[in-house]
Amino acid sequence: MHIPDGFLSVPVAGANSLASVVALLIALQRSETAFGIRRAPILGLTTAFIFAAQMINFPVAGGTSGHLLGGTLAAIILGSPWAGILCIATVLIIQAVLFADGGITALGANIFNMAVIGVWTGWILTQTLQKLLGGPQKRLPLVGGIAAAFSVVTAAIACAIELALSGIAPATVVLPTMTGVHILIGIGEGLITGGVLTYLATTRPDLLPGEGQKFQGWLVPIVSIFLIAGVLSLFASAWPDGLERVAESLGFINLAEVVGVNIPTPFADYRIQGLGQIGTSIAGLLGSGLCFSVAFGIAKFVKTNNV
Repeated sequence: MHIPDGFLSVPVAGANSLASVVALLIALQRSETAFGIRRAPILGLTTAFIFAAQMINFPVAGGTSGHLLGGTLAAIILGSPWAGILCIATVLIIQAVLFADGGITALGANIFNMAVIGVWTGWILTQTLQKLLGGPQKRLPLVGGIAAAFSVVTAAIACAIELALSGIAPATVVLPTMTGVHILIGIGEGLITGGVLTYLATTRPDLLPGEGQKFQGWLVPIVSIFLIAGVLSLFASAWPDGLERVAESLGFINLAEVVGVNIPTPFADYRIQGLGQIGTSIAGLLGSGLCFSVAFGIAKFVKTNNV
């Protein structure tokens, strides 16, 4: 769902950028309670994991692929939608600037759709379903998976509205098309989110919010991230993602500008020129490491400035 350059009008892109800047500033101010001593490494690990997981496109019906957005998962793990916003926004900024994944001019819209709307939809639904089904931890994988699926659809609807406001396609066409495709992708998002939460709840509860739980070590999370970014990413589906498929079917795919051509990026398309598949692995590992470092630094900055 990463919007490329060329799909949004200047007013729509500008309004989204302003909204995203405001949301990020509020998130920095409100994240004080999310960052105890143990939360800084977990913010870093969560951000690195989501970057790595987003490299893996999974196939859905009709020759279309999707990938994890991760907003709901981040908010649940970090115990705060504000921290979730910082996590997903960090991933999106690094993807746009270094990997040509999402347009520079569309970065504000991508942050607003995935890091603000996606995160808050997932968080509100998770909290609501937990109360309805019994307790803050009971059935967390189930409610988290359901919330994650809906978060993808709401982010897709926001994207469709932005495309319609930009005059790219009529709302009566682009809204149902984007929604239909992303319902299928949302199912994948829900299954992945539920699976990750099941694993964490049973084997690594220290990575979930809770009182008195000490961080149990770096080895397993780091190895998992490295395997996803360095190995599993090589098996990602080559089919176009949901937005690309909609752009092809509705005839506006040619409006996309290739950021890697106009603004040089070192790892465009998650590759290093001349290295083949090993270049993809190296790019994924470097991106994951950078996401961890930036997110860890943000957590320390927020904690230090709110003491």
